[in-house]
Amino acid sequence: MTHDIERIQALGALADQHVLPRHMPKPPAQLPAAPEVPEYAQTFAPLEPSEWEAVPTPQATPTTPAVQRNANDGVVLRCGADMESVPVVWLWKYWLAIGKLHILAGAPGQGKTTIAMAAAATVTIGGKWPDGSRCEAGNVLIWSGEDDPADTLLPRLLAAGADKSRCYFIEATRRDGDVVPFDPARDLPQLQAAIEQIGGIKLLIVDPVVSAVTGDSHKNTEVRRALQPLVDMGAACGCAVLGITHFAKGGQGTDPAQRVVGSVAFTAVARVVLVAAKVKGKDGEDARILARGKSNIGPDDGGFEYHLEQAEPIPGIQASRIAWGKAVEGSARELLTDPEDQTANEAMNVAGFLRGLLSDGPLSAKAIYKDADGAGYSRDQIKRASLKLGIEKTKEGMGGGWLWRLPSHPQREHEGSEERTFRNTLPSHSSALPSANSGGDEWMEITV
Repeated sequence: MTHDIERIQALGALADQHVLPRHMPKPPAQLPAAPEVPEYAQTFAPLEPSEWEAVPTPQATPTTPAVQRNANDGVVLRCGADMESVPVVWLWKYWLAIGKLHILAGAPGQGKTTIAMAAAATVTIGGKWPDGSRCEAGNVLIWSGEDDPADTLLPRLLAAGADKSRCYFIEATRRDGDVVPFDPARDLPQLQAAIEQIGGIKLLIVDPVVSAVTGDSHKNTEVRRALQPLVDMGAACGCAVLGITHFAKGGQGTDPAQRVVGSVAFTAVARVVLVAAKVKGKDGEDARILARGKSNIGPDDGGFEYHLEQAEPIPGIQASRIAWGKAVEGSARELLTDPEDQTANEAMNVAGFLRGLLSDGPLSAKAIYKDADGAGYSRDQIKRASLKLGIEKTKEGMGGGWLWRLPSHPQREHEGSEERTFRNTLPSHSSALPSANSGGDEWMEITV
């Protein structure tokens, strides 16, 4: 080591005396100036040796992140030996059960909401049910997306003899300080808190029950997922939940519980399905019947006749109410052999189906096609029926869909003629009924 140092020092001395070997180039008298460092490069200053240890060592990223599990997580099991059987608690024995979901279905005009108001009135006064049994008095909570509480629901309740101090109506919900419309699909946690605050709620009415579904009401999994919180809330609050919905027409002669509009999950999740319909009595007169279409927790047959009548609960205010008739025996399918349509012929054709859908008001073409598909009708059949009925179709804005409604002045058919021609005027750009022509208004004729 010492010898090497001496050699290096000797070479340095020779360099000072300009006696370096020829093969070793003489160092320049002055080193060239360092090139100018660009401005962007000055941003990334080199690390000092003392900072090297601060640079983190790159770690390999795992392809599958580790799942953090709580030690207490797992499936909850319960042995039957640790459980005790308990009876179903009935609000109306074999018809309305505490903590269960019920569906009341029927065609438009059969008084479904009026029936629900009659049940609510019975609860508020601890009155008698149609079978003569006594009801335990309690409060009722009502949400309706179709009828106004002040001019429709409350008058019907009063006409049925309700104690209005026990009637509560859901008007809106408060979110982030703002009052917004109540949405059953979104606001059930706030609703449960309100029910617990009121106390004594025995019956909750949701009209229509399809409003509790955020997704597609024709998809089984989405309907089940949406209805379960409603079921859980009824069980937690100790009240019977009654959801109101419509029939899908075109299924005459089949099980009425299977004719509920939308997914079969509506009737599958509900423990009891009630159906209301108009039939032909033995004397040839129209009669209405409320029957059990399905029950998982009691008898699933039998029913009661009922009539709709007008009353004046407050001077100057008219309201409909239910007048109960005699009990009837048989399954819902047997009792409702001649359902709600005005005539049997109309019930069996597509025009009757479409007329029934639109009898409650305008609907979008998309919704009509969905219900028609569920009833076994094709789009072409519905389009032809719309021409036959003279359905009015309007476009909802530039990006909106088509809205269908019954005609303001129904077309009159030729009596006694087997061939009838109907005329329908539509804009040529109608997406609901495409035409080969491209310009101007047009009219189409069909013979049936």
